[in-house]
Amino acid sequence: MIPKILEGKTLAAEIRCSLPARIAAAQSRLGRKPLLAAVHCPGDYASDVYLKKELKACEKTGIAARAHEIAKDTTPSDFIKLLRQLGSEKSVDAILVPRPLPRQLSDAAIWEHLDPKKDIDGASVSGMGRLFLCKTPAELEAGGFFMPCTAWAVIRLLRRHGINPSGRNAAVLGRSSTVGRPLAHMLSCLDATVTLAHSKTADIAKTLSGCELVVSAVGKARWVKADMLRPGAVVVDVGTNSDENGVFCGDVDYDAARETASAISPVPGGVGPVTLACLLENIVSAFEKSA
Repeated sequence: MIPKILEGKTLAAEIRCSLPARIAAAQSRLGRKPLLAAVHCPGDYASDVYLKKELKACEKTGIAARAHEIAKDTTPSDFIKLLRQLGSEKSVDAILVPRPLPRQLSDAAIWEHLDPKKDIDGASVSGMGRLFLCKTPAELEAGGFFMPCTAWAVIRLLRRHGINPSGRNAAVLGRSSTVGRPLAHMLSCLDATVTLAHSKTADIAKTLSGCELVVSAVGKARWVKADMLRPGAVVVDVGTNSDENGVFCGDVDYDAARETASAISPVPGGVGPVTLACLLENIVSAFEKSA
């Protein structure tokens, strides 16, 4: 079987191509560039890669960016103080907080202090709550809030390649608040029947055997093997990993899985570029609201 390759570079380029004109229009009213404040705790491979690419992309797009590095022992009170400070600064249009963060900063109450108008990756309590109140595609589109960009990038990638989740049995591997859980909900809004599985699921192969659509976001290098997948399944790989040899790879054993999948996204070149474009698009949207 020769699978359809769900590449994301073309879609990402189209999204990014539309942004300079929008920036120029808003900049003429505000007299400044859009400004992203990125709050980052170094040490996680995927998070570090994510932030590095975002800052570089901002520079290319005409977006100013500054990083706020926090320590692993940062207290909740200090973290809240930083979020409030960035929320109150009129020159800061967008706030990005790549996860994971130190455990003491995972309390949901902390995220009530992230300004939802600047929360470009849908991490705030308000943004996440509004997402989970949605039930239909129309409500997702017209929600007026920022959705988690990686999860939204998966939906846009599927649409781009003409893959409709409606009526399909789908599995989302990974239950993070940034990808797995919001994506499972988005797919259910698109009328898929969704199973949310993870690394502790007892029998992954049995779970996936009835699934026509599989999205992996477990963060384990080449963890999803070809024999776990239903023949002809659509496979979307969200993983950003480094294997034992330091090679950048996804969650899916791509070379083997492409022999059985009907469509599959590569890593790199699949979901990643679209996620980055969605983040840039959200920064510009926040900037336009400021203007």
